[in-house]
Amino acid sequence: MSQGSCIVCHFKHYGELSKNDEALLADLEQSPTEVSADQILWQEGDSAREFCTLSKGWAYSFRHMEDGSRQILEIYLPGDIIGLREFAFKERLTGVAMLEDGVVCHFPHRRLINVFRESLTLSTIFFAISSHQQALLTERLVNLARRSARQRLAHLIYEMYVRLDRTKARQGNSIRLPLSQQHLGDALGLSSVHVSRTLTAFREEGLLLRSRQRIELPDPGALAREAEFGDAYLNDGIDHFFNH
Repeated sequence: MSQGSCIVCHFKHYGELSKNDEALLADLEQSPTEVSADQILWQEGDSAREFCTLSKGWAYSFRHMEDGSRQILEIYLPGDIIGLREFAFKERLTGVAMLEDGVVCHFPHRRLINVFRESLTLSTIFFAISSHQQALLTERLVNLARRSARQRLAHLIYEMYVRLDRTKARQGNSIRLPLSQQHLGDALGLSSVHVSRTLTAFREEGLLLRSRQRIELPDPGALAREAEFGDAYLNDGIDHFFNH
């Protein structure tokens, strides 16, 4: 069961799992629900009583602003846990929507308590994942506040490039990026027109090639330098806790 489990694969990045750990995680994916592109999983203010694992497809969290615009906060990849930060809250802090067709597995908070009781390793990894998600949000804030439009876009694309490599979903220097120009703009505080112009400039400069949902980075290092990318916030892992 766990061999094809996205969440098991994701957790193995953080540390070695026992057979019991894998079984506990796989059990969280026993109730898969098919969801479609643009489907809202929940809205801001909804009751927060469960998490979900993203087994297939991409998703994102968002806030609607008073002027009618939308700010995309997080981008979720297969294997990610959604809603973890709201464990201590009664209401959803953000909405979550699918970027494409996918599969999610919902599980109530009380089942996570059972995981905590059964496995110290998994408890540690859940805490590490929560820390990782906080680091992603912090970097997103810096990206929005202190980087140019070119740097913002380069930084987001290169971040996806690194994250997809972790989940073995990268093919050489090519990645699938199911984000429209509007999605990119909403994540980066830019208009879709500005995103389009910047992507065109990157193509003309040989920094990336885009064909529909696929992006190729001819020279990944050049894009990283354009973004002034520092990967410390992605270099997580907890192996050192268990090696002493």
